[in-house]
Amino acid sequence: GAGLAAAASVAAAAASRGRAAAPRGALLARAAGRRGAALGAAAAAAAVAMPRGAQAEAQNLPVVGGEDIMRQKAHGTSPHEVQQELRWGVSRKEADRICSFNRDFAEFAGYWRTTNFIPELRTQKEQNPEVEPETTFYDSVTGKPLFVAPRGRTVKAFLEESFTHGWPSFRDNEVIWENVRCLRDGECVSVDGTHLGHNIPDGSGNRYCINLVSVAGKPVEA
Repeated sequence: GAGLAAAASVAAAAASRGRAAAPRGALLARAAGRRGAALGAAAAAAAVAMPRGAQAEAQNLPVVGGEDIMRQKAHGTSPHEVQQELRWGVSRKEADRICSFNRDFAEFAGYWRTTNFIPELRTQKEQNPEVEPETTFYDSVTGKPLFVAPRGRTVKAFLEESFTHGWPSFRDNEVIWENVRCLRDGECVSVDGTHLGHNIPDGSGNRYCINLVSVAGKPVEA
């Protein structure tokens, strides 16, 4: 639809500025310098906008986990390999490397745009233009739900932010905290040891910059 087309134009503009191609390391380096100020500004804005109970709840995010989550297991930091069939045509080899044998590196910026993710989302939107379709993102190793997006914003807004930064970008209310943790250094992981990405806060609060290959799993029936 028109919204997705507009989001695509934002992607082209970002790419022309070189932002979409920036490596994750450079983004983290820039974020480290401004993280304190960004969090302070976000907290101040939240304090004005939210009642006290909501403020206390917001201050508990992200949910912090211990380094032991990422201890060595049967398959790197994971209990086993990634699922045999992943969604959106992502590379299983790349997913296994990023999820289980990696703490710092990422799929290349914009990789998620080369998959079937956007075409599938466009089809959902065209089938029901009046609804903002939510997508549940599952752990590529365990199949547990990790994120649901967009929530509290439009598909267009979710895509524009993700295009701009180069990776799918989630906000606090889009994280399923039962299954997700952030370590003290900002690394975002699943409770089972899957490397997901990093929390890179900005003026709007926490922003979870996530590898699509890490959240391309299929749900596992209990």
